[in-house]
Amino acid sequence: MNRMTKINKILVATSMLAMTSYSSLAFSQQSSPIVCPGYEKPKTKLLGERAGKKLQAAYEVYLNEELEEKSRVAQAMTMLRDIDAKEPFDKSTVERFLGQLLVAEEGKQDEALSLLESAASRNELNDKDQADILKLVGDLSLQEEKYEKAVVWYKKWMEFTCKEDGDTWTKIAKVYTETKEYDKVLDAADKAISLYEEPSKNPYNLKINAYHETKNYKGAVSTGEILVELFPEEKEYWSRLGFFYMLVEDYSSALATFELAYRQGFLSKKSEFRSMAQLYAAQDIPWKSAELTRKYMEEGLLDTDADDLAGLAGVYRQAREFKEAAKYYGQAAQKEPSEEYYEKQGVMLLDAEDYKGAIRALKNSLENRSEEQGSVHYALMQAYFYDGDFRQANVHAREAMKDPSLRRSANAWLPYIKGKADNRGIKI
Repeated sequence: MNRMTKINKILVATSMLAMTSYSSLAFSQQSSPIVCPGYEKPKTKLLGERAGKKLQAAYEVYLNEELEEKSRVAQAMTMLRDIDAKEPFDKSTVERFLGQLLVAEEGKQDEALSLLESAASRNELNDKDQADILKLVGDLSLQEEKYEKAVVWYKKWMEFTCKEDGDTWTKIAKVYTETKEYDKVLDAADKAISLYEEPSKNPYNLKINAYHETKNYKGAVSTGEILVELFPEEKEYWSRLGFFYMLVEDYSSALATFELAYRQGFLSKKSEFRSMAQLYAAQDIPWKSAELTRKYMEEGLLDTDADDLAGLAGVYRQAREFKEAAKYYGQAAQKEPSEEYYEKQGVMLLDAEDYKGAIRALKNSLENRSEEQGSVHYALMQAYFYDGDFRQANVHAREAMKDPSLRRSANAWLPYIKGKADNRGIKI
């Protein structure tokens, strides 16, 4: 799709529909947009006979559907270039038509803009056409990234018509977004919001972007709250608001927002599910956090590398679901053999009273560990003790004592282990 569509692909046709005869080239003053105080409607301006006939001929070629579109546009432009208009009104009318045709031509936007600016600057066109071209030059300037010019022409349109509207102020806010003048973005967007009869999401989004760029997250939150109230069907507004709540550390509101979005089926991104799970954990609801993470891991929406599996295990541990925690520590260790994962798996199995399973996991940890073995020996001491193997419990208690930080605790176990062994008639 060419650039013409960005401005308005039917602009030329709609602006020239009156050109069915030479007399209609006067461009009627009816439906004048001017509402300025004290405004007096000027006399309708007419094209000169010579220029009018040539312009009419060019327009008829442009409308000739028997010709291929590219050919008739090219012919019409050639005919327009050949018009040697003398009068200001004639010149402006020819430049306006030619400029509108050039907008659609690749690489001709600068020439189009120059012609349209020239036509608009004379202020010779009849009122409605003058108002239309002022706004068109603003739109084309914005499209061509001539931002300062765009604001100038939009303001000329407002001055000429004594009108303001939400769309124009939204475009001005867009200009200031591009030039990173964020205070001006907020002012322009607020003006746009005040002028729309029906709410438009665009100025609110420009405000949110400005607040985000200036790290004014509280402003982003307040605007985001308005957006979800006005446009509750827009999925992305919910999660974005949730993220902004997180940035201002309002975690309860963030979780409530994500939950509402989740119930409506609005969440779909990895970052959204991950954040929601993190918020459950942060709000002391670890079981929901773990179940949510597990669900979307199994569905392939969340990663399942070793770190992620270990993270899930940690949340199950927080929820005191020790068997589940052990399961995912074990899966993490299978993906990335690690003495830490095996040790944690063993400790979880110990807490779940699966002593034989704990012993296997802790032995795996010892096999992968050359230093700092005290904590593993201490856990093995407990696992063997509760499994009834007091000799091995005694062995690992003495190994644990080699770690200065565990010496006192391990030593306290020795008489307890010996007493249990003596009661069973077992020599250690």
